[in-house]
Amino acid sequence: MVLETIWFFLWGLLWAVFFVTDGFDFGVGALSPFLAKTEKEKRVMMNAIGPLWDGNEVWLITAGGVTFAAFPLVYAVMFSSLYTALMLILFSLIIRGVSFEFRHQIESPAWKKIWDTCFFMGSVLPAILFGVAFANIFKGIPIDQDGVLQGNLFTLLNPYGLLGGVLFLLLFLEHGALWLSIRADAGLKDRSVATAQKIWPLLLAVAVIFLVATAFATPLYDNYLKNPVLFLILVATVAGLVGTKFFLNKAAYFKAWFASALTITGTTFFGVTGLYPNMFPSSLNPAYSLTAFNASSSPLTLKIMLTVIVIFIPLVIGYQIWAYTLFKDKVNDKELTY
Repeated sequence: MVLETIWFFLWGLLWAVFFVTDGFDFGVGALSPFLAKTEKEKRVMMNAIGPLWDGNEVWLITAGGVTFAAFPLVYAVMFSSLYTALMLILFSLIIRGVSFEFRHQIESPAWKKIWDTCFFMGSVLPAILFGVAFANIFKGIPIDQDGVLQGNLFTLLNPYGLLGGVLFLLLFLEHGALWLSIRADAGLKDRSVATAQKIWPLLLAVAVIFLVATAFATPLYDNYLKNPVLFLILVATVAGLVGTKFFLNKAAYFKAWFASALTITGTTFFGVTGLYPNMFPSSLNPAYSLTAFNASSSPLTLKIMLTVIVIFIPLVIGYQIWAYTLFKDKVNDKELTY
């Protein structure tokens, strides 16, 4: 049980790291049509995340790989029941990645407009769909005893699922606006700061609505009521959200970005902790739910994987710290040359 529990929370941690790192990429892409007023500003926005986005998506691969290796049954059922949503996410990420490489290949306004649209859509859709997917997991997926979804994509687009999509989008928009406040300059920076200020109260309102709706739509609070100390996760999340606004007002944008990262991490762990030990709960019958215990790999597999992750994850973290340190300054003209 100990190994399964460790891997359950490692699984949640990897998703949280992915949302923190790739979340600001989604936010920048989603804001691109609204903040960039000139061709140079469009290039600044893409270059603000250009050296980092592919490294950030390593965490998505890692989270998916851990799901496959540590909880193969969850992987199988998740990718079959959420197939349409996950394929939409996959194709969105592909066209977003391609837009980085193709946009500058031809000096044509029409050509650049196509890839600007791909950059935007490839950022907005994953942000919303990840929120919809996780909100539905919190709520429970209508899967039967064979792990077959009794419904379709529109089944997932229920009010609580859509609320989760809006919450994730706002979290990432705030995160992206703060990143631009760090890396952009002059007018683009000022508009990014103003946008972050405008998004924050909307994010606060949606977060409160989501927390209230969670009490009625999901059983997530059961674990918290059994172990009140877990409410510290919510306290840390609220502290991150308040800290974001505090540091934003102080023009301490890097600190505000870290506070936003804490908010995203806390939001993820709020759901993961409430789910435990469920990983893919069934809304039809609790007996059909997949948990960390009935869907895990063998103890030997979990031990070997734990050894591997202890060795290699610090290397990945070290690389990303180096990359973020290297690209922490304003985007300069040299970076804008292809």
